Amino acid sequence: MTIDKECIGCIINQSARVAKAIEASESLTSEMVSTVELMSKEFSFKDNPPEIASYVYEKLAEIANKTDLYDEVKELSTKKALSFIPLLKNRLLSSNNKLLTATKIAVAGNVIDLAAAVEFDLEDELNKIFETDFAYDDFDILKEKLSTSKTVLVIGDNVGEHIFDYLFIETLKEMSPHVKFSYMVRGNPIINDVTIKEAKKAGFDELCELVDSGVNTPGFTYSRANIYSKELFDSVDLVISKGMGNYECMSPSHRKDICFLLKVKCSVVANSLGKEIGDIVCKMA
Repeated sequence: MTIDKECIGCIINQSARVAKAIEASESLTSEMVSTVELMSKEFSFKDNPPEIASYVYEKLAEIANKTDLYDEVKELSTKKALSFIPLLKNRLLSSNNKLLTATKIAVAGNVIDLAAAVEFDLEDELNKIFETDFAYDDFDILKEKLSTSKTVLVIGDNVGEHIFDYLFIETLKEMSPHVKFSYMVRGNPIINDVTIKEAKKAGFDELCELVDSGVNTPGFTYSRANIYSKELFDSVDLVISKGMGNYECMSPSHRKDICFLLKVKCSVVANSLGKEIGDIVCKMA
């Protein structure tokens, strides 16, 4: 999906949130915001939001003289997510439908999104996620596809959320030991998206195949991916895509059998899905 006029204001506002997150000085904040405002005049409406974000965040990192704008924030997100794991494991142990519970856990993790215009409280989401129905509910189709798949690719989204993804894939592996699972991450730091660094620290390289997509966008942009990632994306039986950025990049996609798991956090994506901000989504494409 390509950008909407509403996306421009959102991206400009993101620059102010970045400045606040890194505790930038008043002068640096002004420079960051004014730079993005100037860049916005040249945004192409042929690009999707993550493509626009790649230009913006690379420029912000340059201005702030940081390789990873959110390095410290990502560490805090990971620690917070890890604190919920005992609770979630107990939930799984007592569940009568482990696949549904694990899928809900994966979606709950998608709340951790520093680029979203709407913020959600992770603890509050976890308290209600298991009682909330999918507004877009293709869970039964996902379940059927998982039962017949031999290869599954999960495309990650944000740091912190990746801890929940680990539990999700771990549960899937227990239920389907014959399936080869792969977890794909971004090629370099962009917003708070998960990269090889955070994924290895979480142990994904021991859990499943860990893949660096090579993309520099906060979403899987196929045209920017490395050769292996493209081959993997095209050849697996099922792709499970986490978050709005991946949805924005892969709507539409040249391949079928993609399951989008996300929480709706902006009106542009809400309109695309025909749902409301705050809804949770399990959509097969």
